[in-house]
Amino acid sequence: MTGSLPALVVGEALVDVIAGPDGPRRSAHPGGSPANVALGLGRLGHPVRLATRVGHDDYGRLVRVHLESSGVELAPGSVVDATTSTATAVLDRAGAAKYDFDITWALSVAVEESLREGPPAHAHTGSIATALAPGADQVLNALHALRTSATVSYDPNVRPALLRSPEEERERVEELVALSDVVKASEEDLAWLHPGEDPNRTAARWARSGPALVVLTLGADGARAWWRHGYQDIAPIPAQVVDTVGAGDAFMAALVSRLLHVGLLGGGPGLEAVTARAALRAATDTDRLPQVLDEALTVAARAAALTCTREGADPPTTAQLMV
Repeated sequence: MTGSLPALVVGEALVDVIAGPDGPRRSAHPGGSPANVALGLGRLGHPVRLATRVGHDDYGRLVRVHLESSGVELAPGSVVDATTSTATAVLDRAGAAKYDFDITWALSVAVEESLREGPPAHAHTGSIATALAPGADQVLNALHALRTSATVSYDPNVRPALLRSPEEERERVEELVALSDVVKASEEDLAWLHPGEDPNRTAARWARSGPALVVLTLGADGARAWWRHGYQDIAPIPAQVVDTVGAGDAFMAALVSRLLHVGLLGGGPGLEAVTARAALRAATDTDRLPQVLDEALTVAARAAALTCTREGADPPTTAQLMV
């Protein structure tokens, strides 16, 4: 890990209201894809700051206590006089979720100012925060500025109910991919963005367009890591699935965590981001994935599997992950 500089996550925090397949059972859990990644990084021992938007209401307090108890600091201006956003997740009998959203996304002026104060080691964003106006443009502008001093990761984690057509969304997604060092996307994400195209073909193309590493998650079939010179399958970790809420975010957090620990992500003053970016590029400048990346991806898969055994987005701590 690079010094004690925090990781910065920019994106939505909300409450997942989870309903079972038969409807009557409902429970509320703090969530939001970027907030889940921040939570995962905090539980894995990283100083982490989340630039987001939550209210002073009961749901907002639930989110804040949840994040702060795992070491996540909210960027100044993240708490506003507004209603906290929600996502109702309806689970099917296999535990997979479909979402209905009630969300407003924008960064306050105070948050935008805080993003210009002090470089993070690493910046992560994705999902609704990178797609929903007016906040999406704020996030994109922030990422352009942060990239000079920090490494970057991105997870499109598309929510079709909130988006325009795939044709209209692709340009922004492709710009974010090109800005990133590490990208994670699900098979479903890429199938929606490029209907009729094999997701593997899209992932391979993305790996040649900017990121050093693109990870395609395949649900129960594990994952596949793509880089400029090839790909490698990541075996699935068996799990007794309760639900899949937050599994992809746990994967992302654990992957970023491991790459920070080994110096393949991370930035700060001077040339540290350039150094880490070059090291990650060098590690993937081969036709076989090096052991350090294989291990990082295996740990990420384990984090996702553990999260599937719990209700809601509940990523593991370091102690739980290394058992």
